Amino acid sequence: MKMTGAKILIESLKKEGVEVIFGYPGGVVLPIFDSLYDAPIKFILVRHEQGAAHAADGYARATGKVGVCIATSGPGATNLVTGLATAYMDSVPMVAFTGQVKTFLIGNDAFQEADITGITRPITKHNFLVKDVKELARTIKEAFHIAKTGRPGPVLIDLPVDVQQAEAEFLYPEKVEIRGYNPTYAGHPGQIKRAAKAISESKRPIIYAGGGVITSEASEELKELAVKNDIPVTMTLLGLGAFPATHRLALGMLGMHGTAYANHAIMESELIIAVGSRFDDRVTGKLDEFAPHAKIIHIDIDPASVSKNVEVDIPIVGDAKDILAKLNKAVKKPDTKAWLGRIEEWKKKFPLKYKDDDAVRPQYVVEQIWEATKGEAIIATEVGQNQMWAAQFYKFTKPRTIISSGGMGTMGFGFPAAIGAQLGNPKAAVFDIAGDGSIQMNIQELATAVANKLPVKIAILNNCYLGMVRQWQELFYKKRYSYTCLAGACPDFVKLAESYGAVGIRVTKKDEVRPAIDKALATDNVVILDFQVEKEENVFPMVPAGEAINRMIGDLA
Repeated sequence: MKMTGAKILIESLKKEGVEVIFGYPGGVVLPIFDSLYDAPIKFILVRHEQGAAHAADGYARATGKVGVCIATSGPGATNLVTGLATAYMDSVPMVAFTGQVKTFLIGNDAFQEADITGITRPITKHNFLVKDVKELARTIKEAFHIAKTGRPGPVLIDLPVDVQQAEAEFLYPEKVEIRGYNPTYAGHPGQIKRAAKAISESKRPIIYAGGGVITSEASEELKELAVKNDIPVTMTLLGLGAFPATHRLALGMLGMHGTAYANHAIMESELIIAVGSRFDDRVTGKLDEFAPHAKIIHIDIDPASVSKNVEVDIPIVGDAKDILAKLNKAVKKPDTKAWLGRIEEWKKKFPLKYKDDDAVRPQYVVEQIWEATKGEAIIATEVGQNQMWAAQFYKFTKPRTIISSGGMGTMGFGFPAAIGAQLGNPKAAVFDIAGDGSIQMNIQELATAVANKLPVKIAILNNCYLGMVRQWQELFYKKRYSYTCLAGACPDFVKLAESYGAVGIRVTKKDEVRPAIDKALATDNVVILDFQVEKEENVFPMVPAGEAINRMIGDLA
């Protein structure tokens, strides 16, 4: 049966089980949008293409499914770039479709032409330019396979309009084999045996868990390794929820704004069991002083990530779930009693804390959101101080409950990502913990949330500053607040919410915080909570750039 390229695309997406697409129409994708008109796939019309990419990203992180977005050629395609880069840095499975000018016009600077495959090559796992409609179905199959296997990532398919209009028989492959692409899933038995021996003989072990644990659905295996063997667990920002923060073995996040006890523990450990993490600079601090006493076991599905930043002693390439399951059968419980006692001393000496007074402190707001939701909410964040306070003071106990831009640090990510997360989890309470700077970068998506009846709650920690940049200026640039103060032009977020048909609540007093959160949770609509927090509150602890991670500043004692 012959179909147009546009219909082949829709049928292929149905074969892949795609339930929702985020996007924005334009001239050269009209054949696709005409086919979408009658398609049994939910389409979410965003108000900016960057919102489409972030929403697809948030949907993927919250569900584990492949996120899908679509944009037209030229500026529509280039508006996806930041979202693709964000997903690429954080290993999020996405497939993005972009329209393109007719094949014979490519390279002629036609109207709304951009070399999107060339532009996105460094920030996608792979990309395709389809020039023959007969290759379209196979290309889509390959794109989804690449996006979700191995170390996941975004894949882009560029579709010229004449390919969308051309006809071919629809033959969707049942499986796909790509030459040169064969990710390793089973860890090497010899390396697993070496790792098990090292763990069994260790006195000061620590598990350092990253987002790869969540991607591979390995949280239960990780918990078994930790609990059965009394090994403390610290997590990266994207690893939060891989191990319950309320557990006695949990150390919270490590690194630049991690807990002091996590940082001290990893620096004093003699065996680091790194799982699904990549030793990025926010975790390691000064590289040549990182964990000087430790041997390192590194479990990761991406061989390129192993020993890239930190030389490791026992590399194990493969799927974390598979490898941890095998380790759990081989490890004999080490004696960690003295080590756990030392860590308890650090926890008592260096707790996360903030000033307890009558002011509206951002940390208090986050704690109240945690208590009101009983830790069951999905928390998206923007980037900056709001992100770090969320990581520190919301106790994540389940995987896929923090949706945050880690590697790219993308302002404007949180709200559209929360929209995607809400679509993927319609019964969940979804919050975007935001700053007054970040939220304005994709504020237009209020229309998307309201139009689709997605009751996302936006908690703005409003200090009228670009808070994290201001903090650095205070600490390292003698309080020369160069263009970081937003006062004088800060919008009335309550009126802004109401103008879109959402609900706005302003909070100026501490005793108003919890009632406002409870009211928002009881409201079946989008709600903006404008918390007027202390303007010059800082995120502590903090490791200054270029320092070892046990050299923190802030009121730690």
